[in-house]
Amino acid sequence: MTLDLIIAFAAYAFVTSITPGPNNTMLLASGANFGFGPTFPHILGVNLGFSVMVLAVGLGAGGAFVAFPPLHDALRYIGAAYLLYLAWRIAQSGGVNGGAGRAKPMTFAQAAAFQWVNPKTWIMAIGAITAYTPENGYFLNMLVVTAIFTLVNGPCVAAWAGFGTLLKRVLDRPVLLRAFNIAMALLLVASLYPILTMEM
Repeated sequence: MTLDLIIAFAAYAFVTSITPGPNNTMLLASGANFGFGPTFPHILGVNLGFSVMVLAVGLGAGGAFVAFPPLHDALRYIGAAYLLYLAWRIAQSGGVNGGAGRAKPMTFAQAAAFQWVNPKTWIMAIGAITAYTPENGYFLNMLVVTAIFTLVNGPCVAAWAGFGTLLKRVLDRPVLLRAFNIAMALLLVASLYPILTMEM
């Protein structure tokens, strides 16, 4: 990869990683409810789970959508159903000391697995491989793309959890935290619109 292409791809990785989406909304809510430390496995799950997805797409997983177009719709609706479930969980969350303490931060494995049903991460991964990975020296370039995405994505998703942790100090009353969680749940539901209408 040339330096110009690396810079262009780093910009793509930053914009797609820092902008709002299901992962960042859930990390913001988790930081506000549980703090940064308990949310850290969720951060790692998003970052490393997504990196594995980029590698898998580079090795041909993305081609499944071309070979079997119905997978498109299946992923879309499975992802939408799971996002609705996660929105319900966020709305019910009361934080570490709230409610009956029924809510827990997402684990590393849960966050990593979620990447595979999150249409936004599929778009990000497919875009990275198809637009920024030169054919000449493809395997090495794919590894470089994955490494850059990992390095850029990590701080971006951590920033959302960190901002949520700062909000935790403001949301010191159960009624405020509950209102925040409901707002985050509604944002997650709102994110379904582009997911259900975008082309993959």
